[in-house]
Amino acid sequence: MRFLGLDIGSKRIGLALSDELGITAQGLPTLTRTTPENDIRKLLKIAGQHKVEKIVIGLPKNMNGTLGKSAEQVLTFIQRMKEKTAIPVDVWDERLSTVAVNRTLLSANVSRRRRKEVVDKLAAVYILQGFLDRQRRLN
Repeated sequence: MRFLGLDIGSKRIGLALSDELGITAQGLPTLTRTTPENDIRKLLKIAGQHKVEKIVIGLPKNMNGTLGKSAEQVLTFIQRMKEKTAIPVDVWDERLSTVAVNRTLLSANVSRRRRKEVVDKLAAVYILQGFLDRQRRLN
């Protein structure tokens, strides 16, 4: 089963794809946002090309578990996406995913410019890998 992981930001969407066995997540090129309709169309095209059976979207909750403005925007995006596809969409709590990715990149001495280029993709990988790991523990 192949999964597509998304880290939805206001300017870019980080993408990650699982292997066919659903064990590991690898980054795909980041998508620059245009309009929600265009973004969804492009994402569903990518999902179709890779025969994705489930989409996992990171939900940016506040540290206390509440939903802020960013989470509400992501939930609206998810609702629009569900209206356009029969592919199941799951939500994954992405608290601290970007922070964890930035820490990893800093510890690897990656330049600020390069971090900015890869952080969305790596956040999507982090989100999808967390989801895949939980799936394996549950089965």
